[in-house]
Amino acid sequence: MPIFIMALVNRMVACLLVCLSLAATSCWAQSVPMAVKAPAKRIIALSPQAVEMLYAIGAGDLIIATTDHADFPEQAKSIPSIGGFYGLSIERIVELNPDLIVSWASGNKLDDLQRLTQLGFTLLDSDPKTLDDVAVDLERLGAATGYGAQANALANDFRQQLAKVRLEALNKPKVKLFYQLWSEPLMTVAKHSWIQQSISACHGDNVFFAASSDYPQVSVENVLLTGAQVIIQSKDKGNVLGIDWSKWPELPAVSLQHIYQLDADLLHRASPRSIMGVKALCDVLDKVRSN
Repeated sequence: MPIFIMALVNRMVACLLVCLSLAATSCWAQSVPMAVKAPAKRIIALSPQAVEMLYAIGAGDLIIATTDHADFPEQAKSIPSIGGFYGLSIERIVELNPDLIVSWASGNKLDDLQRLTQLGFTLLDSDPKTLDDVAVDLERLGAATGYGAQANALANDFRQQLAKVRLEALNKPKVKLFYQLWSEPLMTVAKHSWIQQSISACHGDNVFFAASSDYPQVSVENVLLTGAQVIIQSKDKGNVLGIDWSKWPELPAVSLQHIYQLDADLLHRASPRSIMGVKALCDVLDKVRSN
């Protein structure tokens, strides 16, 4: 399993499946200072999506450290990493002495975040749970960095594009969709997953929407019983080659050759680029509808 997917699965299993339901995390996030006294000049961004947002509003050069897998835009790859889903180097953060830490309640260890708060650092939590939250966080980061005008313009554009996508998809027939998050083990997404946001925007019918966990492990047999009309996979080679769906032509998605690969970063990250992921998914569902 490649590093990106290992990190994704670890985050989802270790964080999203747990942290989204933990009252402790919610309480911590609600207690995080929401205002910054002066525009930040030295920022540590504790998630790839926060890095993307800061660059998108023009504040990328203010980032002095981040976490693993912050790889967009290209300049982000040269930013030093001070940790990942496994934990943060508190000592290194103290040495860097940032005036703002953009945290990620669902992806950072709660103990680390509490320790940073105890040490007196200013934390601003960026943890979008919906597509609409992306625009809100852009505005918050803009206010915290002095890039409010750029952030507000980007947020408004994001909202307009999202509203247009939703409106165009609203009256289209629903398409039964299986989202292959990973192949071995075979994993998918359910109602409270981030990816469900895009599926809903495109008026897709997630065949595992009602699963008891948000990133459930399923079997091929489970999938065959759904009658899915389309299978969406990430472009990752290991995921695509992990299962040979051609063995099961009884599934409409297979018999009609509706198996598509999309860019995982566009669909999995709560960043301004997520609108591109939504549009790509909607285009696929339109192809299925027109068949």
